[in-house]
Amino acid sequence: MDMTELGRRGLVLLGCGKMGSAMLAGWLKRGLAPSGVWVIDPNPSDWLRGTGVQINAILPDTPAIVIVAVKPQMMGDALPVLAAVGNGDTLFVSVAAGTSIARFEEVLGAKTPIIRAMPNTPAAVGRGISAIIGNAHAGQAQMDLAEDLLSAVGQVVRLETEGQMDAVTGLSGSGPAYVFHLIETMAAAGEAQGLSPGLALQLARATVAGAGALAEEADETPAQLRINVTSPNGTTQAALEVLMDPKTGFPSLLDRAITAATERSKELSRG
Repeated sequence: MDMTELGRRGLVLLGCGKMGSAMLAGWLKRGLAPSGVWVIDPNPSDWLRGTGVQINAILPDTPAIVIVAVKPQMMGDALPVLAAVGNGDTLFVSVAAGTSIARFEEVLGAKTPIIRAMPNTPAAVGRGISAIIGNAHAGQAQMDLAEDLLSAVGQVVRLETEGQMDAVTGLSGSGPAYVFHLIETMAAAGEAQGLSPGLALQLARATVAGAGALAEEADETPAQLRINVTSPNGTTQAALEVLMDPKTGFPSLLDRAITAATERSKELSRG
C-alpha cells in the first residue's frame, strides 16, 4: 500500500508525543497527505496543529491502520475508543511498551490484525531501530506496511516470537539510556583528569557518536574495530584491561543491566 492509498483509506494515530510526532513527521515527509491522517491526542502541540492533519475529529469507519502510541498507563482508557474498528480489516500497530498482543485482542477482538513494535528514542532523529511481531491475523502485506511506516524513523527488524520482545526492550528499547549514561560518566572522568566540563562533554559526545557511526558502517565486527584501535601495551589496552575485567567490567555489568531491564519488561507485560 503506497502513501496515496494509505491516505485515502486513512491512518489513525492514537497519541502524538515525542515518538508519535517523530513518526508523523517522517510519514508526511514521505508524501502522506495530512488530510488522510487522524490524530487523537488530549493536548495537541502547536507543531501538530500546524501539520494540517485532523485532530480529535470523527474517525473514518474503517481506517487502513491505527498506530497506538500512548503511554502504557493510558492504554486502559484509550483503547476502548477504537474497539469499534476491531475484528475487521483495520491493522493495529502498537509502539507502547509492556502491552501484549493478547491484551489488545481482549479489547479489540480476537480476529483483529495486530502488530506489536518496540522502537527506541533515536527515532526522534531518524536513527531508531524497531522490532516488530504480528499475531496470526496480521498478513504479509500488513507486516510490510508496518515495516514501511516504521522505517520512516530508522531500521526495522522482525522477531520470531513475541517472547523476544522483552529482550529487545532490555537491549535496544532501554539501550539509549545506557549510552547516555556512558557519555555522562566518560565526561565526568575526563573532567577529573583536568579537562573543563564543556570540553570533556564535547569530547565524550563526539567519541560515542563517531564510534557508533563507524561500528554501523564498517565491514569489520565491533570486536575487530576494538582490536584495530588497541596498540599492544598502549593507552587503550590499559583502559580495556579495566573495562573487560570479567568480574567488574562491561561483560558482567551490562549482562546484569540488560537482564534487569528484560525481567522488568516481563513483569510489566504480566500487568
